[in-house]
Amino acid sequence: MAKSSTGLEENVAALLSYVVGWITGLIFFLIEKDSKFVKFHAMQSIITFGAAAILSFIPFLNFVVWIIAFILWILLMIKAYQGVKFKLPLIGDLAEKWSAA
Repeated sequence: MAKSSTGLEENVAALLSYVVGWITGLIFFLIEKDSKFVKFHAMQSIITFGAAAILSFIPFLNFVVWIIAFILWILLMIKAYQGVKFKLPLIGDLAEKWSAA
């Protein structure tokens, strides 16, 4: 993998964009200038975990949302570190469009 504009390897920067959910996704989306790979993963993190945070306010969905979010969190970090542009259904298409990747 090449270096991103953050000075980190692209796969490491992409993984870090998932670590604290939408917050680190937003940070990496704003600071990354060159890597479409990192920007894609950062935007996918923002959408996925932002939606999970909003949906968790619905009482009867709270537990299910966080179980699914936890599984996605692990999966997406692994795929990002492997250098795979893993697209979630619907969310991945939006992330690709909005990150211009």
